[in-house]
Amino acid sequence: MVSLERPVVWVGSSRRDLRGFPREVRRNIGQALYAAQQGETDPSAKPLRGFGGGSVVEIVADHEGDTWRTVYTVGYAEAIYVLHAFQKKSKRGIATPPKDIDLIHRRLGDVERLRKEAQN
Repeated sequence: MVSLERPVVWVGSSRRDLRGFPREVRRNIGQALYAAQQGETDPSAKPLRGFGGGSVVEIVADHEGDTWRTVYTVGYAEAIYVLHAFQKKSKRGIATPPKDIDLIHRRLGDVERLRKEAQN
């Protein structure tokens, strides 16, 4: 049987940021990313609001009273692009902070530029 697993491409500091997470959180996020590579959706992953549809996905991992998030896109057939990994520190509401949303938008633009450069 041939594996159709898509590679993971880390954008910006997302990989370095994820490495700073607690071990259990890294393991949970890794499992969710592996499911995405297989074309599946992990129970901890859900579409990120404000990005139109389900192509930008957020993994939420709670650990010892803290919340850790990793955002990726499945909108491209060739790879899973991990856009951002961060600890949610706001105690008000569950919404993703605007500075993180802005960073995700910028990194989506970076992915578009990388893809165009690769086609040329």
